[in-house]
Formats: sequence, structure tokens, C-alpha cells
Amino acid sequence: MLSSRILHIITFLCVTSMAFSQTEDTSEEKEQKIEKRSYTTNSIGTAEAPKIDGVIDETSWDLVEWTSDYVQNQPDNGKPPTEQTKMKIVYDDKNLYVAFVCLDKDPDGIVKRLSRRDGFEGDWVEFNIDSYNDDRTGFSFTINAAGVKGDEFISNNGNNWDGSWNPIWYVKTQTNAEGWTAEMRIPLSQLRFGNEEEQIWGIQSTRRYFRAEERSLWQPIAQNAPGWVSEFGELRGIKGIKPQKQIEIQPYLLGQLDTYKEEAGNPFRDGSDIMGTAGLDAKIGITNDLTLDLTINPDFGQVDADPGAISLDGFEIFFEERRPFFVENKNIFDYSFGGNQDNLFFSRRIGRSPQGRTTTDFDKGEFEDFPNNSTILGAAKFSGKTKGGWSVGVLESVTSKEFVEIELDERDDIINGLPEKGTSRKELVEPLTNYFVSRIQKDFNDRNSYIGGIFTATNRDLEDNIMFLHKNAYSGGLDFKHNWKDRKYYLEGSAVLSNVNGSEEAITRTQRSIVHLFQRVGAGHVEIDTSKTSLTGTGGKLEIGKGSGDWQYEFGGNWRSPELELNDLGFLRQADEVRQYSSVVRLWNKPTNWYRRANISAYQSTTYDFEGNFNNVYYQLNAYANLKNNWFVEVGSENNGHNFDKSDLRGGPRIRNSNDHLGYIYTGTDSRKKLSSTIGYVYGQASENAFSFTRYELRFQYQPLNSLRINMTAKYESRPNKTQYVSQQDFNDVTRYITGAVDFETISTVLRVNYTINPNLSIQYYGEPFIARGKYSDFNYVKDAGAKKLSDRVQQYPNNQITFADETYSIDEDSDGTTDYSFGNPNFSAAQYRSNLVVRWEYIPGSEVFFVWSQGINGFGDGSNDFGKIIDDQIFRQQPQNTFLIKATYRFVL
Repeated sequence: MLSSRILHIITFLCVTSMAFSQTEDTSEEKEQKIEKRSYTTNSIGTAEAPKIDGVIDETSWDLVEWTSDYVQNQPDNGKPPTEQTKMKIVYDDKNLYVAFVCLDKDPDGIVKRLSRRDGFEGDWVEFNIDSYNDDRTGFSFTINAAGVKGDEFISNNGNNWDGSWNPIWYVKTQTNAEGWTAEMRIPLSQLRFGNEEEQIWGIQSTRRYFRAEERSLWQPIAQNAPGWVSEFGELRGIKGIKPQKQIEIQPYLLGQLDTYKEEAGNPFRDGSDIMGTAGLDAKIGITNDLTLDLTINPDFGQVDADPGAISLDGFEIFFEERRPFFVENKNIFDYSFGGNQDNLFFSRRIGRSPQGRTTTDFDKGEFEDFPNNSTILGAAKFSGKTKGGWSVGVLESVTSKEFVEIELDERDDIINGLPEKGTSRKELVEPLTNYFVSRIQKDFNDRNSYIGGIFTATNRDLEDNIMFLHKNAYSGGLDFKHNWKDRKYYLEGSAVLSNVNGSEEAITRTQRSIVHLFQRVGAGHVEIDTSKTSLTGTGGKLEIGKGSGDWQYEFGGNWRSPELELNDLGFLRQADEVRQYSSVVRLWNKPTNWYRRANISAYQSTTYDFEGNFNNVYYQLNAYANLKNNWFVEVGSENNGHNFDKSDLRGGPRIRNSNDHLGYIYTGTDSRKKLSSTIGYVYGQASENAFSFTRYELRFQYQPLNSLRINMTAKYESRPNKTQYVSQQDFNDVTRYITGAVDFETISTVLRVNYTINPNLSIQYYGEPFIARGKYSDFNYVKDAGAKKLSDRVQQYPNNQITFADETYSIDEDSDGTTDYSFGNPNFSAAQYRSNLVVRWEYIPGSEVFFVWSQGINGFGDGSNDFGKIIDDQIFRQQPQNTFLIKATYRFVL
């Protein structure tokens, strides 16, 4: 049954593709194409190279003409801009030089906001280069009127902008009676290009005129164009330059002091630790197109902590990668294929928290020193894109064995009969592990199509006490995308294959995990096989759509087979699923007398498992408007109709969830103002009040000075649920799936303060308190998981069957005076506070010093207190753990 559903989806998409390809042009498609602009530069030869001071007075600039005639892109596409911009480009054998004159009738009104690198505040001008000339990738250089740099690597035709790319380049700005000027020097070693005698590059320039929140472009593009890079104009006239092989070496030195609450008798918690370390990052140009990145003993001490979060559904919480080595060029390794962040490569698996457990007996006075993360001994990344259209990425990393040291209480009053004081042992909790990823894509069909592949491998050196892990795990995939009719329409797809191997214990553990749940009651197509030593699964997607124009839409389907397993080096939330989806969006980008731009979109999906069970149908409707005064309003609604969940009961039968409806509204003020804010409200409720969801959200930003910016987001959420899973117990050889009514609430606040002394020296503070509380009541058990009415679905325990003592609920279901089964008190409260204060000084381009103070507090309770008491007991009365570190780097460019 399932295979026929997949076949029907694929057949439908292919037939629709053929129909689209033969559709006659609509009136929108018959519009006259925008002429591609061209600028011809010149070598400065023996002339004096421009001095990068923001004053455009060197004779070398006279070798070329100004180009101008920028046109609006936002808000009124195609109209003349409020203020015009002029640009010049010259070059020599080592550098590209770019000059801008940003005319402004009111120079005193130019907004010069300071920020850290990549802040993009105030008035700015941007220069994009597609030196591959592949219509998909580019390099972006931005400078604002205050002299703050921004640089990003552009990929996927403008759908991905990677701000972690930090090349070495030079720029200065000046303000004069005509407006403001900027001079750039971009070393050719920071770009990638072929070895042709004459280079033809794609270029684009964007100016932000802050007071009108206006964007103007050197190369005009159509409204709702199919991409960004593919619409660039051309730069001609560069002749005789040679590709520059990039060689950069960046060692670092670090000193660190940790302070924390001393624990009496614990040899590992004496109140403080001090350490020093060193490491090295290197970037070596193998060719002009391909770069080898190396890191030895990497440090990520200045990286922000993850936001606070608690999941009651049992699934792993997805957190974004923040470590610079893995963030840079991550788009090359990306292989997403089905929503829910599912991806064959999830770099946070490298250096993950150790997965093993120890035999530490805390009741007998033993203590342990458990590492927070696995140590990355080294990593290498080979990546880039060739002039011939090959995108290549290879990543290799090794993490070390991780041991937990276990010792007895240091105090003299050791309990008699225990081993002597000083006895210690080490236990392995994470094996030596090798991670490998290779990714490749090839452009063809005049860069309108590509085909690609990926292969990942995880290999572990297992020992007896960690045989529950996979010995090795492999995954591979093929993907493609085809665009036609000037990239208006597209067809894309992917296929995935996974294989994991290990002991019978390891594979049984995988089958029982919440990702798979092969033990599910009533599932006829899966079952636990304790003799298996491997699992092999498949996944993929196929999608067709229209990606440009006022109307855009997509139709698609994806699948993940029951045995698909990616979580050794990828991310997979749930296997055993087939999903069909479609969406349509209508865009209005021509301003009217009440909005600047607006859109409305609709989304629909249905979900099945591989047995053919119809599990879910979902609808979503959203509308957005950016108003004339630059405020915005966003509203939307969602509906879950037919809704069964196969994981709620952790291996029990599929259980019906009551149909639910949700709506939201967000509105925000003009973000250009010194003080701006956004407020949001979300409310959803299921039939019979089975569960509900409420969110209140407030965001504000305040910029009292050009150098000072304060951002805060505060959020409150409430998720009461009458059938939250609690436990499963045996009663007369029948499994009771116990649920209860939970009042689950969270409060979080994120505060960021940025003080920028100058573009190279800044102070940044980040702080986030997070509090969660869950209080349970009205316990019940599932009696008919598929019943439509809540009262038929579960049976609540009467008062004479349930008692509570010593943090345990005891159930006498047959009322014979004897406890039939029991479960622990599930109430909880959790409080967390994370903060980070960073002083960053880029003392020369590419070389930095960081002064960091990080603070962390974790507190846990039984959920009986209100939020005020939780904050007082679990945060204010806890001694924080502090980390003070100094890190210095120096970037050698060879």
C-alpha cells in the first residue's frame, strides 16, 4: 500500500512538471526582460595605487568612468532612488579597488551607527562579486557610513548568506558636502576565479538609504525574481591576473579560570580550576578554487550558550551550530531532505557530550569528574567551487577517548568497610571516533541545473562498556535540481540511504529509540528483532514548483523508511513517515497608499506511516504586510484535523489527538527608530479542551547612541495538556499507558547589549534566564487510543484508587486494598541562567584578542513553587559557575 502511495506522488509530480513545461507564457512572463548591465574596468598599470582613506583623489581612479543610474528595488521597484550612487572599479595584479560616492542632499542626516562586524546598521553600500560566474555563488562586501565592515559568502543563488566568512580586506569612509564616500581594497587572494586571460565576473551593488528604508541597485532586477546571483550584471576588462593561492595560519593562546561552589569532600569540586592551552587554525589554498581548512585543538570558548529549552515529547531538541570552524562554508555540506531539520550532516555530533554512563556509587561516597564534551583532537575541511562548476566539500575529524575519573570522598570520616581513601579508577564514556563527510555538486545546462551527492561515515573504536553505541554508521544520497523558463519553474529531488552496524544490544537500542519505536503496539509492519546487528533505511523527497513571480507555489512529497537512522552524524527526528505537502504564496511588492509590500500564503500537508495509516492532515494560512510607516503586521492560523501520533505513548499504540486550531498575531514598529518594539500573541486550543497553547512575546530594541544597542526578547508560554505521557506499568499482564493533566509553563528572556567603541573594538553582553515548571494532576490511563471522544480515550483514576506518599503515586486499580503498580512524582521545575560578556579587539585585520566572562546557573525543583519562588531558590540562592578567559589570535597571511 505504501509503495503505491509513493509511486502516485512521484507520478503526479512528473506529470505536473511536463504540464508546466508546456504551459504558454502568462502575461507576467511576457513582460520585457530587464537589460543586463556591463561595466568595463581597467588596470592601474604603473599609476599610483589608491590609498584607502575614503578620499577618491588618486590619478588611478581617472582611468575609468563612474557608473551610476541606480534604481530602487525596495520599496518601489524600478523607480528612481531618493539619492543616487556612483561606483568605480580598478585593479592591479594583487587587488580589486572599488570606490563609491553616495550622494546625499543632507549630509548631517546620514545615519552612522556603530556595531560589531556584520552589523549592517544605518546607511551602507554593498558590493557583490560572482567571480565564479556560475550564477549561484558570490562574495559580498558591505561598508556602512561609520566604517563598519560586513562580509558574507553567498550561495544557493542568494538563498543562503554565510556571515561567518571573514576575509581580510580594507575599507575607509568619509563624509563631505555631497554625501559620503567609501574606498575598498579587496585582495584577489580572498576571491576565487579561474585562470582565463580575461575574466568576466558577475557584479551587483546595493545601497541602503536609511531614512526612507530604501534599497537601490546598480543592476535592476524584476520583482520576485527567481534568485539573486543569477540576476547580476557583468564586470569586464580584467585581464592577465593570476589566481592567488590563499595561505593563512592563525595560532591562538588561551588562559582560563573557572570558579564554582566548592563541594565538601569532592576532589573534583574544590572551588576553582585554572588552565592554559594553545591551538591552531589554518587556511591553505590548494588551488585558487579549493581551500583546505585545518584546526588543531580548537577552542570555542567565546561562543554563545544554547538557549534554554525543555521537551516533554521525548524527542531531541535541535540547536543551531555556532562554532566558527563548522559554520563557515556549512552550505556546501548541507543535505536536508524532508523538514524537521532532517539532514545527513549535523556538525554538532562532532564533539558531542559523552554518551556512556559510569558505575559511580554516590551513596558510598564516590565522586566523578564527567566531561561536558568530547575533545576534538583535530579537524580538516577541504571545500570550494571550481570554475568548471564543481562544488566540493570533504570534512574529516577525530575526537578522543573520554574517560570519567572516579574517586572516593576526600574527607577522613569515610564510612567503615569502603575502599581506602585515594582509591580511584577511570571509566570510558566515549570512544575514539572518526567522522567523515564528502559532498559534491556539479552545475550543468548553462548553470540552470545541478546534480550532487553526499557520503558520511562514523567509525568508533568500541570497548566492552560502550558496546551500546554503533560500531559504524554510513549514509549516502543523491540530489538534483532543474530550473527552466528563466528559472521561474523548478524540479528538485533527493534520495537517501543509511546503514548502521553494531552489537545486538546497540541495534536493539536503536529499534527501541523514540526515533523508531519498533515495539509499537498495533504496528504490523515493524517489530523488535534482538538478533539484528545492522539496520538499512531510505529517505528522500521530490518537489516541483514556481519560484518567482507574484504567484509562487510548490507541490512535494518526502519519505523516511522505518529503518532510516542518521543520528550518528546527521539529524533525524522521526522515521517511518510519508508526507505530502503543497503551498502557494501571493506577493504584492508594489507599494500602495497603505503598505510597502505584503504577502499571503497557504500550506497543506498529509502524513502517513509505512503501514499506510493516515496520521495527520494539517493546514496553515499566513498574511504579512509591511505598512507605509514601516510598521508590520503578521497574522496566521493553523489547523490539525485528523491527528494520530505514533510516539506519544513511547511504544504504545497510535493515539488520537483531539482536533486543534491555532491563531497568532504579531505587530511591530519601525525598526529604524531609536526605540522599536514587537508584540505577539498566539493561542491554540483542541476540542474538549484536551490541550491548549498560549504565548505572549515582547521584543524591543533601543539605540540611544550610535555606539550602543540594546535588544531584549521576553516570552511566556503555557501548554496545559490533559493526556501528557507519564509512565507505563504492568497490570495483570496488561500494559497500562499512564497519562496525566499537566500545567506546563515556561518564561524566558534574552538580553543583548552591544557597545561598539570603534569598528575594531566592541563589548557585547548576552544573558538569558529560562524557567520551566510542570505540575501534574488528574492521572489516567489509555483505554481506547483511537477513540474520538476524550472521555472514551482515557479512564481517570478515582480518588479511592490513587494515593500519594514519599514522592510516589500508588495505584490500587482493582480496589482490593493492595497496590497494583506505582510511579514517581513527575512534577518538576527547572531554572537556568546563562550569560556571556565579551570584549573583542581586532588589533590588526584578521587578528583578535578576546576577554570573556561567562556565567552559568542550573537549579532544579519539584514544581510545587510559583515562578517567584523558583527564581529565588533555583537562581538567586545558587552560586554561579564563572569562567574567565583571555584568548589571543594572530593571523599570518603568507
